[in-house]
Amino acid sequence: MAEANPGSASPDSSVVSQSIDTIRTLAMDAVQQAGSGHPGTAMALAPVAYTLWKRHMRYSPRDPSWFGRDRFVLSAGHAAILQYAALHLAGYDLPLDEIRRFRTAGSRTAGHPEHGLVAGVETTTGPLGQGIANSVGMAIAEAHLAAVFNRPDHRIVDHRTYVICSDGDLMEGVSYEAASLAGHLGLGKLLWLYDDNRITIDGDINLAFSEDVRRRFEALGWHVQDVADANDVPALDVAIERARSIADRPSLVIIRSHIGYGAPNKQDTAAAHGAPLGEEEVRLAKEAYGWPQEPPFLVPDAVRAHMGRQAASGEALAAEWKDRFERYRADHPEVAAELERRVRSALPPGWDEDLPRFGPDDDPLATRAASGKILAALAPRLPELVGGSADLSGSNNTLIDSPNFSREAPEGRNLRWGIREHAMASIANGLTLHGGVRPYVATFFTFTDYARPAMRLAALMELPNIYVMTHDSIGLGADGPTHQPIEHLASFRAMPGVVVLRPGDPEETVHAWRIAIERREGPTILVLTRQKVAHLPRAQGAADRGVPRGAYVLRPESGRLQVVLLGSGSELQVAVEAAEQLATRGVAARVVSFPSWELFRAQPPEYRDEILPPGIPRLAIEAGATLGWAEWTGPDGSVIGIDRFGQSASAADNFARFGFTAEALVERAVATVDPEHSR
Repeated sequence: MAEANPGSASPDSSVVSQSIDTIRTLAMDAVQQAGSGHPGTAMALAPVAYTLWKRHMRYSPRDPSWFGRDRFVLSAGHAAILQYAALHLAGYDLPLDEIRRFRTAGSRTAGHPEHGLVAGVETTTGPLGQGIANSVGMAIAEAHLAAVFNRPDHRIVDHRTYVICSDGDLMEGVSYEAASLAGHLGLGKLLWLYDDNRITIDGDINLAFSEDVRRRFEALGWHVQDVADANDVPALDVAIERARSIADRPSLVIIRSHIGYGAPNKQDTAAAHGAPLGEEEVRLAKEAYGWPQEPPFLVPDAVRAHMGRQAASGEALAAEWKDRFERYRADHPEVAAELERRVRSALPPGWDEDLPRFGPDDDPLATRAASGKILAALAPRLPELVGGSADLSGSNNTLIDSPNFSREAPEGRNLRWGIREHAMASIANGLTLHGGVRPYVATFFTFTDYARPAMRLAALMELPNIYVMTHDSIGLGADGPTHQPIEHLASFRAMPGVVVLRPGDPEETVHAWRIAIERREGPTILVLTRQKVAHLPRAQGAADRGVPRGAYVLRPESGRLQVVLLGSGSELQVAVEAAEQLATRGVAARVVSFPSWELFRAQPPEYRDEILPPGIPRLAIEAGATLGWAEWTGPDGSVIGIDRFGQSASAADNFARFGFTAEALVERAVATVDPEHSR
């Protein structure tokens, strides 16, 4: 459909107020047509969106991935139509027809902003609190890259991160974690614009929220300002400019707004939050704005011309930055090439040449310890690796030879997250989305319960984050069931787009890290032991070929195959021991190492049948929930797993009590192969 323009909406109104009212009316019309959505916040914050996109942010609609751009995050993702309207008017590739198709099947204008659907949407938001935590990652990435790549004569990395957030964002606990870390780090190029409309879906904010937001953020080390009226564009200008002048602290601007502004019966009520206004209220609101009732989705010529200038001015900004980059390249060719490599997410030649090698003659080693050695070898070759642990660096083995990232040393690569698992995982999303860095984050596997919301969004956005999750089972030992993951493997295996790798020994851990580094299609979770494990014998090159395929024959059968034993992690050595015992009883058993269901599932059927021959009984052993194993063991197979919580005891006592022993697996195998003669 052509984007017809009947002309000026109101001859007496300025183009500024027309532009603001265009955003408001597009929001009302889109939500009304969709039959669902959140019009009120977009109506309230239209002046804020106008001020940002027209007067402050540096971006190029014709080159939306220009690296020198400012980043914008709509953490209040329920107000998606606000961002879509602003992007459309600013000249991004988002036709008016897509605004008309808001929230419909196949449209790019999803109900909450989704990264990858619309240029200019930097991250997927909707679950409240996620966007503001993502923004901290973007600001950390900018500060780090500026410290590494800028030179006294060239400020090639120099941009800001702007956020619109809501009451709901600040109520979610992750906001405190993220804001606390941002204040501690002094992220001066981070600005949150807080929509203080005092309304949630359930009603007045006083139902559940009465804290002094100003004092909270001042206590967290932020610079805080107030704007008494969201419609006061000059006051918004002044506040944003003031925030931009604060170099040593992140900034919060508290903006008092009126949800559903202009809707006479629904302004400042919950009725303007999560549902269409209704045709009559839309009519009355347009009347209050002095706006024509027809046609819907009206964009006046004057507004399109006024806002459309952003495309040309943004193109000029990007061109000027690229000219500066060419001068930077001329003066510092190697440094410029390295920045370009990182932005492209390309791996450097020889990145894996120094990886450690492990073998059967080595002493037993926990896979978490092997992972630490591997990371230490990778870090010099991959300077884009940044990350760390949620206050468990000694246990997770994630410190590298670098300073800690701090306001004094932003070039540092060790990120000290503190005890903030949720913010850690969400900030990692922002780091990846910014570009130029590759984050890894770590904690005990059971504490992914705190990080899971952000890990799910990483999967949804197909971000190649690396999660180093140690203490992977009841083998954790005496810390007890609160720290012993049971259902976690099954839950992440159920999450689309994630690859879970649970290596069985140090050699497999090397290949697991290689897979994690090379993957670009989504997150990779390395699930690692606390307890030491033996270095398992295998054919030369078997792990090199087999781990990337998810499963492989670790120990071939001797004679006619009678049973296949499947295992992962530390239980793989139990399967090997059981196979050896079975051989003495005349049972030919094959041991299949099974570090990744997802990678194995992606293999051709011929390979899967080669590893798991049809018609041969299969037994699996894994110190986690049995849920899902039937896909691989088949209807006639069985699983030794754990479907209850553990206990506080040593790893050896736990494995013995819960049946993770070679003897238990042998008896199960004999009963499967020869039930009449089993004991």
